[in-house]
Amino acid sequence: MSVREDRILRADGSLGLYGVADKADFALIIPLDGEGFWLVEQYRYAVQRRAWEFPQGSWNADGGGSPVELAAAELREETGMEADDITHLGHLFGAYGFCSQGFDVYVATGLHVGSPDREASEQDMQHRWVAEPEFVEMIREGLVVDAATVAAYGLLLLR
Repeated sequence: MSVREDRILRADGSLGLYGVADKADFALIIPLDGEGFWLVEQYRYAVQRRAWEFPQGSWNADGGGSPVELAAAELREETGMEADDITHLGHLFGAYGFCSQGFDVYVATGLHVGSPDREASEQDMQHRWVAEPEFVEMIREGLVVDAATVAAYGLLLLR
């Protein structure tokens, strides 16, 4: 990640300064299983709390591949699951007013259970299946606060 300040010329001709955080894109995958979803819960340092979300992540410095390969890798790593089908739902930006990072949203179906292979920073991660009405209630109660997860759910509802 890098942070920069750009000197800009506004439409009215005045000069300005614009702060931008550049960060690599990530992939988010919705593990759809019957009438519900598999979620992961982990501690997020930046907000100093645990919360539930859909599996998501970006490549490590030594990794690489396509966005769909990344989505499949995150699903496998965080939940241990493999999917028969992974469908792209869209590309979004989480905070495009100051950050260049975007994310691809996928839905995974035909899930097969396996063992997670989590990174060191994810050792306290948990995962569990929740019925869709419970997921919606978790959003209402503030147990799901990840904007990317809520936006991805919106894309799923639109498909």
